[in-house]
Amino acid sequence: MLARLGHTDLQVSRLVVGTVNFGGRVGEDDARALLDHALARGLTTIDTADNYGWREHRGYTEELIGRWLAAGGHRDEVVLATKVGSPMSDDPADRGLSARHIVAGCEASLRRLRTDRIDLYQLHQMDRAVPWDEIWQAMEILIEQGKVRYVGSSNAAGRDLAAAQETAARRNGPGLASEQCLYNLVTRQPELEILPAATAYGMGVLVWSPLHSGLLGGALRKQRAGTAVKSAQGRAQTALAAHRAAVEEFETFCDHLGRNPAEVALAWVLSRPGVTGAIVGPRTTGHVDDSVAAGERPLGEDELRRLDETFPPVGRGGPAPDAWLF
Repeated sequence: MLARLGHTDLQVSRLVVGTVNFGGRVGEDDARALLDHALARGLTTIDTADNYGWREHRGYTEELIGRWLAAGGHRDEVVLATKVGSPMSDDPADRGLSARHIVAGCEASLRRLRTDRIDLYQLHQMDRAVPWDEIWQAMEILIEQGKVRYVGSSNAAGRDLAAAQETAARRNGPGLASEQCLYNLVTRQPELEILPAATAYGMGVLVWSPLHSGLLGGALRKQRAGTAVKSAQGRAQTALAAHRAAVEEFETFCDHLGRNPAEVALAWVLSRPGVTGAIVGPRTTGHVDDSVAAGERPLGEDELRRLDETFPPVGRGGPAPDAWLF
């Protein structure tokens, strides 16, 4: 399953291999096997970041992917996305979105990834101390040098997307091709601003954490079985306290459908208007296969309506401000 990324001609797989687990949770041999299996199943887009692998050292995950690309000759088979902006050391200059750090960060990522170009170079988080003219100055240099093909954002607000695109238009630049945001049945706030803004500006949307860190992957049944991993910690554990009743209802509904909760939650994200693709963070080849099943079995209208009842949208639903105007 391929989809065009926003206004560009770049074709990305609707299921994107997220690599945040590589290094610490997934060792190198298993990570390489996962990448091989994912590529064979049609997941041709790989998403990483310069600081991933911090459990080993910042940059470890890019290094791992670089070794995999070089060993298998896979570079021309994949769309490679990485990010810049997160702290890479204790040096205050070694982070953020200054032109200096964007250019230096790109050069470092290229070395770690063992490639001559990055297909989608994403701003990992907003740095509102840096004007968009400076960000675009750096990106235009990298694009002209052929080191970056397209630029994306991540974890932005609607106003950030508007400022980025309006500044790019004034400079006759390409603008942002995509936004990467947290979006799932539990976190539906992007429907208010992010998705409408992205659609208006011709941007693709790549969703991270479509299972809300495992909360929507059968968290309660895994707790009862004593097999919970990600869903027993962090964001999922915090959200479970607030959404336990809804999660219980969701898992019962999935049992009724005869489908894995993770598959249903991912299928819901892929069904949403404006969503180009979803980033999955597999730890096993079975997780890859479950993700593929979600893409191959879309949800019906009655099933989507039931999920809306279990996890209601914000206000009346839809974009702001209509969602809260009564």
